[in-house]
Amino acid sequence: MTYRAVLRLALALLAGVLPAVCSAAQIDGAALGPLWAVPFAGVLLSIALMPLLAPAFWHHHYGKIAGAWALAFMAPFAVSYGAAAAGSALVHAAMAEYIPFIVLLTALYTVAGGIHIRGNFHGSPGFNCGLMALGAVLASFMGTTGASMLLVRPLIRANDNRKHVAHVLVFFIFIVSNIGGSLTPLGDPPLFLGFLQGVSFFWTAQHLVPETVFLVVSLLAIFYAIDRYYYAKEGVERIDPTPDSASFSIEGRINLLLLLVIIGLVLMSGTWKPGIAFDVFGTSVGLPQLLRDGLLVAVAVLSWHLTPVGVHGRNQFSWEPMREVAKLFAGIFLTIAPVLAMLKAGSEGAFAPVVALVTGPDGQPLPGMYFWASGLLSSFLDNAPTYLVFFNLAGGDAQVLMTTLAPVLVAISAGSVFMGANSYIGNAPNLMVKAIAEDRGIRMPSFFGYMAWSGLILLPLFGLLTVLFMR
Repeated sequence: MTYRAVLRLALALLAGVLPAVCSAAQIDGAALGPLWAVPFAGVLLSIALMPLLAPAFWHHHYGKIAGAWALAFMAPFAVSYGAAAAGSALVHAAMAEYIPFIVLLTALYTVAGGIHIRGNFHGSPGFNCGLMALGAVLASFMGTTGASMLLVRPLIRANDNRKHVAHVLVFFIFIVSNIGGSLTPLGDPPLFLGFLQGVSFFWTAQHLVPETVFLVVSLLAIFYAIDRYYYAKEGVERIDPTPDSASFSIEGRINLLLLLVIIGLVLMSGTWKPGIAFDVFGTSVGLPQLLRDGLLVAVAVLSWHLTPVGVHGRNQFSWEPMREVAKLFAGIFLTIAPVLAMLKAGSEGAFAPVVALVTGPDGQPLPGMYFWASGLLSSFLDNAPTYLVFFNLAGGDAQVLMTTLAPVLVAISAGSVFMGANSYIGNAPNLMVKAIAEDRGIRMPSFFGYMAWSGLILLPLFGLLTVLFMR
């Protein structure tokens, strides 16, 4: 069955149950057994393992695989609980989570792809540190994907006369592709999902600054020491074998303005409360969300048409990464519905042992355990659904989590964002940076070679961070 066939089947199911969806009750997590989590686990394990075990098959059929796992949940659920309940889950996943998530990512990806930085840069340890520090700042405003795609090519060009370059890209992944995106919902997909759940836009900036600064400064210091060693050992000359441009310039500057528009739209949707909402077959969709998503689509279209000819080509821009994200997350957001329901059931649900793991003898949540549990799963699965899992495990009430349980929300947010750097599959930009570097002839560490870097450098820093901040 093709991906399109699965999609048509889902739409047909939806069309058949729309009249009944409005009255469908929410999923009762206490009544669900652990087998309902198998499709969700199947999607995540497929994402984690199949690109390594069967890369050619995965590349050609990942959409069908995601669709098959979605169907593996939807069909039995419709049989067991009725078409109305299945249709309600489908509409809620699409309208409340999937569409806003994909629209924002597409807008950021398109705008970042229309900006090309020119300049005959020299990859000294100081320059490399400065570019990564800039990327850490940009990541929270244009997303880890946008900042990575914007800066990775200038970084590679700057270091193209050096022999040892892989470590530069490894630290770039640590800092720009992951940790730098921790301060706003624009930075990393988990935080945007939290924003959609009711976490205020500036909450993470107010609460995660110490942890983020600690990690970024520590990593930059470690990187500078390593890079200076290799730089001195190689005796690098300032002659650039592939000069790009005599002076610094930015092509596609219109996209910088469009980036500000994106930030403004997300802020608007989180602060403007007109009290107007529309019932879309049982799911409430507010006017700010509709306006934000519609204008984000317009921004993406404007960016594509206003970007000067040739910029996308020089950036080696491709829609394939967005196609992959869109198809995979369609499966993720559908199959995660029963998992979230079981977690919300707490000690009465199938995941009671997980609740016990992150809960102290006095019944209070343990921030340190939330940090490591959400982080280790984010290292090998996708950090966006992992965030949702633990957000709901902690109660799922954004107002409570931002106030009474603020240390727990800090731990979940930090674990999901920071530890996405532990492996190539922890966050989408990790593999994108690796692919671009290898396409330019850089020999990157293997899957386990990269984990040796993260294990030696990141895990001790995370342990120290736990002692200092996760109490």
